[in-house]
Amino acid sequence: PIGSAQFYPNTSLSMGTGIDVTSLSNTLLTTTGTVPLLPAFALNSFLFVLLKSKLSKMLTPEGYFHSLALGTMLWHTLGWQGWTTCVLYLFCGSLVTKVKFQEKEAMGIAEGRGGRRGPENVWGSAATGLLCAAASVQVNPAFATSSSSNLFLGASYDLLVLGYVSSLATKLADTFASEIGKAYGKTTFLITTFERVEPGTEGAVSLEGTLAAAVGGSILPIYAHAIGLLQGGWMGIGIATLAAFLATNAESLIGATLQGKKGFEWMTNEVVNFFNTVIGAGVAITLGRFLLV
Repeated sequence: PIGSAQFYPNTSLSMGTGIDVTSLSNTLLTTTGTVPLLPAFALNSFLFVLLKSKLSKMLTPEGYFHSLALGTMLWHTLGWQGWTTCVLYLFCGSLVTKVKFQEKEAMGIAEGRGGRRGPENVWGSAATGLLCAAASVQVNPAFATSSSSNLFLGASYDLLVLGYVSSLATKLADTFASEIGKAYGKTTFLITTFERVEPGTEGAVSLEGTLAAAVGGSILPIYAHAIGLLQGGWMGIGIATLAAFLATNAESLIGATLQGKKGFEWMTNEVVNFFNTVIGAGVAITLGRFLLV
């Protein structure tokens, strides 16, 4: 596969710098192991500087540096495949947030800070994914020995990667449901009572938003499978997409029944997002145990 040692010829390129470029490329673009932390940080720093003009439109200054830390850890644990999957989430989420943004802003239901993500958004969305990525290192097949277990906390490497992809797919599905529902939803109902409510109400759902959740939840699984990160073929894609859809509806239930209620003031949007991604990853891993061989 591209990025593995066998893809590159057995020649060494130093380009006059004393750095073995071939070896460095093999290390950074591996698909069979982890990437050392220092090279992962260096590459992320370079990419973040290169993309700063675009990222500054999506992230607050604090969110920028927290995303750099997240990106470094993801490249360290899951390589370029895990990193680009998360970056695709950020770009798609930012794009859909901008849909009819001025109209949503006038109604008072648009995301704050012009839709830019801060540290709380970064970790509320990606903490679960990072935990799955870190756990996957413990059972990465590249480091397997005859005496090592192929399970960590009861999950295999492929299931933990499935959890990683599904957690991000869940958050993207939720973003699609929320932003498309607020922009195009003709009739919004409270998910618990089906009472008609205003767009943007916690726990509100609409047909348009529900359909958007199904579409948004499929984007990352399809991409992750296409680049070789997510295993299981169409079944793996289907499990991740279904888990994202179910978790998004569970998030609406949490929003309608707990968020903002007395005694649950601590349950902010970011906390709910974290629970949402935990549910998505958990459902996917559970289904994967039964449906993936």
